Amino acid sequence: MVRSGSAFILRRPAAIVPSKQWSKRYTATRVYQYDWAALSTVFALNAGTYVTSVHECFADILRRCSSRRKAELIKVHLIAAARPNFMKVAPLYHALKATDWAQPLLVHTGQHYDYNMSDAILKDLRVPEPDFHLGVGSGSHAEQTGGVMIAYEKVCEADRPDWIVVVGDVNSTAACALVGAKLWIPVIHLEAGLRSRDRRMPEEINRLVTDAIADVLWTPSPDADENLRAEGVDDSKIERIGNIMIDSFEMLRDIIEQANMPGELGLTPGRYALVTLHRPSNVDAPETLGPIVDALLGAADELPVVFVAHPRTIKGLETFDLKDTLTSNANVRLLEPIPYVRFMSLVTGTGVVITDSGGLQEETTYLGIPCLTLRENTERPVTVTMGTNKLVEAESLGRNLAIVLDGKWHQGERPPLWDGNTAARAVECLEKRVGSRGGRPTP
Repeated sequence: MVRSGSAFILRRPAAIVPSKQWSKRYTATRVYQYDWAALSTVFALNAGTYVTSVHECFADILRRCSSRRKAELIKVHLIAAARPNFMKVAPLYHALKATDWAQPLLVHTGQHYDYNMSDAILKDLRVPEPDFHLGVGSGSHAEQTGGVMIAYEKVCEADRPDWIVVVGDVNSTAACALVGAKLWIPVIHLEAGLRSRDRRMPEEINRLVTDAIADVLWTPSPDADENLRAEGVDDSKIERIGNIMIDSFEMLRDIIEQANMPGELGLTPGRYALVTLHRPSNVDAPETLGPIVDALLGAADELPVVFVAHPRTIKGLETFDLKDTLTSNANVRLLEPIPYVRFMSLVTGTGVVITDSGGLQEETTYLGIPCLTLRENTERPVTVTMGTNKLVEAESLGRNLAIVLDGKWHQGERPPLWDGNTAARAVECLEKRVGSRGGRPTP
């Protein structure tokens, strides 16, 4: 066997005549293309003698090289646990799948196990069934974190990945990052560097832990870069690639526009408020959830309110006897979680969003929609300084809503690199690092 350019040319040694011996003994170890003319010429030297051998050899080479090629792909685990994670891994999954060097594998930890919070969203995002499903489910922070670590470590030991990509700030993010770090598997944190500076939030602890042990930090905005540098992170680890949530929206924009969820609910575009709440600080105690319900009832006096409620929020409303109070108002629609496309159809059609969600702060800034965030702080300050977001309290919700309805809300702008091309930049960054490590990294 000799190499000619990018092709391998096979030559029959004189000592070996039987075709089966030939095809078994001479196969390319790595073939990107074949010089079919050269192969045919080699086997046709003795007219008719090796015609069958040509076909046998082709089939043998294709079979062996297909197997070898698959084995040579760089295995990248994409960790998804909660609803926002799925939107972030989907564009990256598709971008990696389109390469000839990477094999993306989806790991669903099961932290969000409701159909509309996970499976239906994956279907919307055209992502196949997870390659690994850990099935951890609910529990305390310690139970979830420990459960994910135990289950994911077994996955990594059975079929070791070359890279691990964790996203966001949920318990599974920190748990899988810890597993990777302790097994010396390179870890990338997608959406790194975000800080609320409120360590009462479990998400903030997860961000700090993950960024401290990750090998590569993909950031969405300049403030995230600054946060990491202030914590002593070396610039070589930081790569600003943009906001991957925007990629998901742009990937499905046409389908979202066709969904017409507002029309299905009999709503006038631009003349309803969309509400989502899920943070424990807002929904786990009657002294916080009660005033929010009162504020939403006040908003319902001005325009229809569509409340897409997280299971945790439904539980709080029922536990504190607030659900009937809320739904007794004919101008309030209380909905269970809905798939991504239908939900984003509601987002694009609304006149104002009332939320405590980090992702919605970003999406409304991108879409230019007023956003009232019921929180004391945000890990996404760029949505306030550049975008359409404002931090409010339940008591000030009515005043701020009046500003929106009067058409006097501030006009924002899109932050740099929030353009729908983040996944492509991520793949480019990873390919460079894979190349610099000579393929699979060795601890």
